[in-house]
Amino acid sequence: MHLQVLSSGSEGNSTLIRCGELSLLIDAGLTMRGLSERFEAARVAPWQIDHIILTHAHLDHSRSAGIIGKRHKATVHCPMAMMQNRSVARAPVLSALPIGGDFDLEVPRSEEPLKVKTVQLPHDCAPTVAIELRYKGRKAVICTDCGHPRRDVAPHLQGAHLLVLEFNYDPDLLASGPYPPKLKKRISSDHGHLSNAQAQELLRELITPELHTLVLAHISKKTNTPELALAAARETLEELGRADVEVLVAAQHEIGPNLEV
Repeated sequence: MHLQVLSSGSEGNSTLIRCGELSLLIDAGLTMRGLSERFEAARVAPWQIDHIILTHAHLDHSRSAGIIGKRHKATVHCPMAMMQNRSVARAPVLSALPIGGDFDLEVPRSEEPLKVKTVQLPHDCAPTVAIELRYKGRKAVICTDCGHPRRDVAPHLQGAHLLVLEFNYDPDLLASGPYPPKLKKRISSDHGHLSNAQAQELLRELITPELHTLVLAHISKKTNTPELALAAARETLEELGRADVEVLVAAQHEIGPNLEV
C-alpha cells in the first residue's frame, strides 16, 4: 500500500492511495483542472481511480468527487447526509459511508481486501471522519479537520505505520492574522481546526512503535508556517524518544512523495 498527498490546505485536499491494482482518493477537493495536473504528476490516469472516500462535505474536500464519479465511473463513498450535495449528486454510483464503522474494498487479484474504518471527528460539518486504511498488516491513518484532540478519538486510530495529521494554525499568527474575528473564532473553536499545540497533544496519544512516517497536513498559509509545524512535531517526537520518525510537510500546490505504508 502506498500513500501520496496530492494537495493539502484550505484551497483543496486530496490523497491518493494505491493498493495493488486498486486506486482510490481520500477527498477530491481541488478543481478538476487541479486534480488532473496532480494525476499527471503522480502518473495515474483519472480512469484508474476506482473509489473516492469523502471525509466530509466541505468543498475543499469534496469539490470534484461527483465529476470524477460521472466521467470515470468511480464509486463515491460519502456520508448519507451529503448525498444530495451538488459536489457528489452527479456521480452515478454513490455508497453510504459508515460513520464509526468498517467496510472492505476488493483489491483486484488479491485474496485480501483493503479494510477501511471511519472515526467521527469534532468539526463544524457533521459528520466529519478520520480514515484508517489497513492492508496486509500495514496501516495508514488520515486525520484532519479535527476541532480539538478529543480523548475518545485516539484509541480508535492508534497503531498507524504512516500518519497524516493536521497541524493547522499557530495561535499567535491566528490572533494577528488577516481573518475577520468570526472566522478566527470558528478556526480556534472546538469544532474548527487543530493548532500546532493541539496536534502535539493528539500525536502523543496516537504514536505507537509502528509509526515510521508522519505527514503534517492542512497547514494554513496565513496563520501557520511549515517551520513552526515541523518544530512542534519534532519537539513531541523527541520528547517521546521517537526522533527516528520521518516527518514530512504536505503542500498545497505540489504533490508529495509516493510513500510506502
